[in-house]
Amino acid sequence: MSTIKDVAIKSKTSVGTVSRYLNGYILKESNRIKIEDAISELNFTLNPIARGLKTNKTNTIGVLIPGLSNVFSLQVISGMEKTFEEYGYNIIVSNSSGNVEKEKEKLRLFKANRVDGIILMPVSDLGDHIIAAIGRDIPLVLIDRLVENIKLDGVISDNVKGSYNAVEHIIMMGHSRIGVIAGQSNVYTSSERLKGYSMALKDYKIETSEDLIVYTDFDKLGGENAIEILMALKEPPTAIFASNYYTTLGAVKALNKMGIKIGEDISLFGYDQSELNEVLNPPLSVVVQPMDEIGHKAAELLIRRMKNDQIGFPTIINLKNQLVLTMSIKKIN
Repeated sequence: MSTIKDVAIKSKTSVGTVSRYLNGYILKESNRIKIEDAISELNFTLNPIARGLKTNKTNTIGVLIPGLSNVFSLQVISGMEKTFEEYGYNIIVSNSSGNVEKEKEKLRLFKANRVDGIILMPVSDLGDHIIAAIGRDIPLVLIDRLVENIKLDGVISDNVKGSYNAVEHIIMMGHSRIGVIAGQSNVYTSSERLKGYSMALKDYKIETSEDLIVYTDFDKLGGENAIEILMALKEPPTAIFASNYYTTLGAVKALNKMGIKIGEDISLFGYDQSELNEVLNPPLSVVVQPMDEIGHKAAELLIRRMKNDQIGFPTIINLKNQLVLTMSIKKIN
């Protein structure tokens, strides 16, 4: 049977680095990749897991998310880690890099290492491969995004209502030509937020214009590109709703580069709050998700599943968002 030392030699890292990885610490991306490749090649199984075979418990939770560098993921992980620590669980955090094949590989790795439960932020809205990878024996809770085709527990924020409320506020400030920076249509959060945008327009008898909807990746470059498309229209929008944190940052960058003043020349409503929003002039109006609470509730729900509590399946916890309203939305006649 392979040991931590074997993994260290195979991955050309130190035993200490491998140990830190196995205990859930975030490593340099290059070291993480080398260690995970070595674990996969060696079919490595943790010694603590082997010692726990009698009880079939390892007190370890696998957490798999599309990316480790974004504010949302880090805050959610922080929320769940506090809760798991109270119950004596350690977490192993891994990154699927937004790739379905890598997501399947990491799920299989979690199963091989006999984690007691899994928290997953899925890459896409299709979920058949999740059960194919781990079966039905390991309790699993989704966060941020739900999937189609299979029933799974989940903890999300109310994306539809959050977006609806944001666009409603823009409308109440006198705007009717409202652009939206939407994500890819195969991602649950982006489709739900676009639904909220469309519902608000419909309820206020404003016709939806396809040229005002820009589908893009949920990253800064996507936000920048979307602004360029929207502002190049023959009749540009008077207000824009950026439905993701990083597209919001990209939108701000692009508007500043163009010399377009937020709150004066264009109104901008973003997603998720950060210190950056507050130092802008004016500060941005944003939809604020309860990130810490998402992590906490997901951990609690998974713990109840692992204890076989008799709660309805699937259980979907839908948390409320808040709006921070500022002068970034200009009132017009």
